Amino acid sequence: MDNKKATLELGTKPVGKLLAQYALPAIIAMTAASLYNIIDRVFIGQVVGPMAISGLAITFPFINLGAAFGATVGVGASTAISAKLGQRDYETAENILGNTVTLNLIIGSVFGIICLIFLNPILRFFGASDATLPYARSFMEVILAGNVISHMYFGMNAVLRAASKPRQAMMATIFTVVMNIFLDFVFIRLWHWGIRDAAFATVISQALALCWQMKQFANHNELLHLKYGIYRLKKHLVENIISIGISPFLMNVCACIVVIFMNNQLVKYGGDMAVGAYGIANSIAMIFVMFVIGLDQGMQPIAGYNYGSQQTDRLMRVLKLTILTATGIMVTGWLIAHIAPYYCARMFTTDSELIRQAIKAIQINMMMYPLIGYQMVITNFFQCIGKVKISIFLSLSRQLLFLLPLLAILPHFFQVDGVWASLPSSDLTASLVAAIIMTVYMRRLKQQAINKQDV
Repeated sequence: MDNKKATLELGTKPVGKLLAQYALPAIIAMTAASLYNIIDRVFIGQVVGPMAISGLAITFPFINLGAAFGATVGVGASTAISAKLGQRDYETAENILGNTVTLNLIIGSVFGIICLIFLNPILRFFGASDATLPYARSFMEVILAGNVISHMYFGMNAVLRAASKPRQAMMATIFTVVMNIFLDFVFIRLWHWGIRDAAFATVISQALALCWQMKQFANHNELLHLKYGIYRLKKHLVENIISIGISPFLMNVCACIVVIFMNNQLVKYGGDMAVGAYGIANSIAMIFVMFVIGLDQGMQPIAGYNYGSQQTDRLMRVLKLTILTATGIMVTGWLIAHIAPYYCARMFTTDSELIRQAIKAIQINMMMYPLIGYQMVITNFFQCIGKVKISIFLSLSRQLLFLLPLLAILPHFFQVDGVWASLPSSDLTASLVAAIIMTVYMRRLKQQAINKQDV
């Protein structure tokens, strides 16, 4: 089978070509996803108004929380499938696919229903004021109603990449983005509806892409395909998926907690407009974060397969190449943030005060970006090789161990400037910790290789 041949190439084809083959589609897909988020906010900011931008920023914790549960299944399953394919255990890989579908249906539905029931108090807790609550609620009602679709869509895309189909995963994402932009244009720009319809555009586009994904997995000629008998949850498979996916889950939960704390501190010390500025800065910053996430996704099946087949040299080569590329991406983001912050902010709004605050937020938020690419790749690397505890620690370090204490302390002395300063400070500290941990691990790995040669 062509699919089986592509899977076996993960252990034989030159690493540079493999990373380009797997990472470029993922980077394009993630870039498209980040652009759709930006264009979503551009339409809302330009047509609905600056307060709608602030209301949308309040929903970031919800998006992160939903992504946390989705990543637990999607990333966990795709990593587990990559390892099983590396071991040539195709039957188990197929059962993981079926369990992924079932888990996404259960978790996506339960999460959406519970959050809808308690939507108002949750949004208040997230930092919504009387002015921003109506916008945030209108958006999230639709997103949560279609949450199971989002979970299934992202989960199936992760499995497509693990099943040696990075181009199909890319096509699904690009289709979603193009359809979302088209519907945004029709609903908001042409028909002048509102923020709720931006959410409808998102859910509709993901539902259409999900139909196409399921059609791909329904093909019985594929190495991995949907069939009877694989959907029943199996304890050892679920435990494997969750144990691997717990790292990205905790990372997204921490991101949720941080944004909640950030929004509340910004409202307290800077007002609703500061929350909107953070929303704009976060949208710009996420473009480059998405680049690196796409790169990590490209590295994941290669690293997982070669770790499973015990090809350490290839594992280290793909790691080094990924780190170099990620650093180049983040340096580019840092340059743009300091050369053209006005034009970045102006895309979202014509309000002069919001633009002024957004320029400052963009520059400070991305101050340490040349170091962040390394930290993100190292965190993903430990996840790929099954070092879950290390990956969890690195996932938590920037947000929970460093950023939250700084957010609690610095504003007492520097007001809203203290809120902004906490971002680059935590980035720097987390990057140094990742470098130290990786140095220690590399020394141990080299010593193991020497001991193996002596035997």
